[in-house]
Amino acid sequence: MNNVTIDVDLTKLYDEISCHAETIYRFNGVWEGPNPLTPIVPLFLVQLTVAVLATRLLIIVLKPFNQPPFVAEILSGIILGPSGFGRYALFKNVLFPKYYLPVLEPMAHYALVYYAFLMGLRMDIRAISRTGTQARHVAIFGVFIPMVIGSSSYFIVYDYKDKISSSAEKLGAFFWGSALTVTGFSVLSKILDKQKILHTEIGKIAVASALLSDIASWFFLALGLAITGNKGNIIWVLLSTCAVILVCAFYVRPALNWIIRKNPEGQGYSEYYICSIITGVSLLGVITDALGTHPMIGAFVFGLIIPNDVLESVLVDRLGDFVQGIFMPVFYIVCGLRADLDEIGGEAWIKTATVIILAFAAKIVSTYTVSILHDLPPREAVAVGILTNTKSTISMVILEIGLTQKALTSKTFSIMIVAILVMTMIVTPATILYRPSRNLTPYKRRTIQKAKSDEEFRILACIFDTRNIPAIINLLEVSNSTQRSPINVFALHLVELIGRASTMLVVHSSHASGLRNPSHLEAQTSQILNAFDNYKLQSESVNAQVLTASSAYATMDEDICSIAKDKRAAFIILPFHKQQTPNGDMEDINPLIRNVNESVMANAPCSVGILIARGLSNLENHARKIAMLFFGGPDDREALAYAWRMAEHPDTSLTVVRFIPGQEEAEEAAEWDDPLDFAERDQVTFEIDSQSNKLLDDDLLNKFKISTINDSSIMYSELRLTDEEEAANAIKEMDGDNYNFYIVGKGRGLISPLTTGLADWCDCPELGPIGDLLVTSEFESAFSVLVVQQYLKPSTSRDGSMRSAYYDPMSERQEMEFKPSDSESETFEPFASFRRRDHSPLNIR
Repeated sequence: MNNVTIDVDLTKLYDEISCHAETIYRFNGVWEGPNPLTPIVPLFLVQLTVAVLATRLLIIVLKPFNQPPFVAEILSGIILGPSGFGRYALFKNVLFPKYYLPVLEPMAHYALVYYAFLMGLRMDIRAISRTGTQARHVAIFGVFIPMVIGSSSYFIVYDYKDKISSSAEKLGAFFWGSALTVTGFSVLSKILDKQKILHTEIGKIAVASALLSDIASWFFLALGLAITGNKGNIIWVLLSTCAVILVCAFYVRPALNWIIRKNPEGQGYSEYYICSIITGVSLLGVITDALGTHPMIGAFVFGLIIPNDVLESVLVDRLGDFVQGIFMPVFYIVCGLRADLDEIGGEAWIKTATVIILAFAAKIVSTYTVSILHDLPPREAVAVGILTNTKSTISMVILEIGLTQKALTSKTFSIMIVAILVMTMIVTPATILYRPSRNLTPYKRRTIQKAKSDEEFRILACIFDTRNIPAIINLLEVSNSTQRSPINVFALHLVELIGRASTMLVVHSSHASGLRNPSHLEAQTSQILNAFDNYKLQSESVNAQVLTASSAYATMDEDICSIAKDKRAAFIILPFHKQQTPNGDMEDINPLIRNVNESVMANAPCSVGILIARGLSNLENHARKIAMLFFGGPDDREALAYAWRMAEHPDTSLTVVRFIPGQEEAEEAAEWDDPLDFAERDQVTFEIDSQSNKLLDDDLLNKFKISTINDSSIMYSELRLTDEEEAANAIKEMDGDNYNFYIVGKGRGLISPLTTGLADWCDCPELGPIGDLLVTSEFESAFSVLVVQQYLKPSTSRDGSMRSAYYDPMSERQEMEFKPSDSESETFEPFASFRRRDHSPLNIR
């Protein structure tokens, strides 16, 4: 009998033969056999649980280091793979046996399809047209230079001695360069937002360029799939994919618009709509896969064409947490199982470090090149270059497809995993060390009172809804812009972060561009642009710029304060959270707006005013009668300074009424208010200096009376009263004078018998006692109210800690200590007292 020798390539045989479990799940549980994890379903559920728990645990561990979840996801895959617990045979054979990869991989790619759909939902493609030239150049250079350097670095680790390398593997440079070129838009936005530099100049440039780079990454992905396939079909693959994209843009999107319009306004979308769209994701993924690209391409395009913001929000709410939190960890586990850091040994680690340095430097070189072409300081250019090294899931997808297409080996794949991980981890510490360069123009004019009469008045006007526009513009008109003191207004449209959920600040051009089918947000923006364009045309010496900030209500106050500081605003206008209904009642539009207003008043870098619109919007071509109620304190002084500016408008008449407590009541208040009488001085947060505050009140009022004594459109009077009831009645009696507009201070630091009782019954404490009285009480006439809070510098408490100057004394009156703002003592010199010796009212016309 002749012996026949058969040469068998065991490696090839292993690749072609796969074993599958005989059962999907057990019917008799542990009683049927010793290993309950042998069937497919139980093992997959355990794998899924381990993946999710590992990812969540690492996110918690890395949170103090401000690392994004993306870093935790990569690390979880590496730790559970052969580089971590996979070293141990028991863990590897029981939990992640090789014959179960055919189960994990389809689930991982299924997760990628819906992840791509969510990415498309969250990406605003029209934002590309709003990115500046500088950001476009940063994106172009940030793609071209890193692509060249990144692709070249592939050959540092490429093994030329390996003669059995496939032809596809020689295309690994493309996947290598693409993964190093990509900037993760969503990851970078979250990092910048968390580090409070999203709205800085470098933040805006980095995010805008990342958006363009992220879109380019999808082109790289499609091109990589095409070039690693049949070379004769490359052109057909790309053309057919482009055809699908055009069909989706010009036929599928209008069809979705028609379906959405059929849905009654104000009603939620039915399960039929939601399920149809989710099914459409899979269908379009199948089409693009059949055409030679990847199902992710079709899902991403389908997400981009979803036309309605509300529908986007519903879909993100339904799918977001499930896909990102449950299914995506499976993808990272698959990547981790394929990466083996043991293959990177000795000299290869030096090569890996070289690749990381070259790739990191490539982004910095690209932005530094842009700094030569634009007026971008080198320090800012380096910072943008560091930020654009942020990677995201799309980089991992490119690498995984490169490995699947055999363009990358396990070794080169592992090296790239390490490179992406290290490059992203470096970004957050770099943002902490970086401090945006200060504006060359110092931010000194933080109050109206401190502003000079010959400099521009910078205002940040916040708009939550288009119904806020008329009242705000009319307030700006009353604010009296002149050639000597022009108004520079920044209209900030605040949009709740839904749907395309990446925090972003957009600076709009001066003229709104007409869109054929604008979304609800675009229609609102266009209306705001048109309104402020008309305001500029009809007003003298006015400059207006419209911005849109998208963020969650919980962080909206931070955006407002950051932008106010960046624009060096002296005053922030906030619309009240209630609006007047047709029958005259005040309706609570959105309680979250109230939280935003309160937070802004607590942290604003300048003076703030809450505008309650109940009539000012109807005074475009009519005379305006303004009443300023003065009780004393820094907020009232700021309100008087603003009213004084308004009084210079030719169509405006102003009445200032000073409310003075009687002699006995004033003495009682002074005794109660004296800081020396407090038993616990160490808990005092502000020094209440009643005499100093009173002198500042007198000085400002004396200056006001001297300057306006010959102005017939300005009236001044004093009322000496005994308690809050008389003060409330006096204010209600003014209702017969038909004032259009009241301006009052919030009343911080004011301990007066005329307001103490009112403060105890405030429905809206953010308005102060007088503002609350004007808004909540019944008046026959319709008038608007502006409640003003002056910016006060933070002071240091007795224990050495910093106390906010925005602290509200109405909440804890006994732990409060007020110090007059330095701005007041610097600006106003003492004047001779014009107070009457008798206590009768004084009228000056």
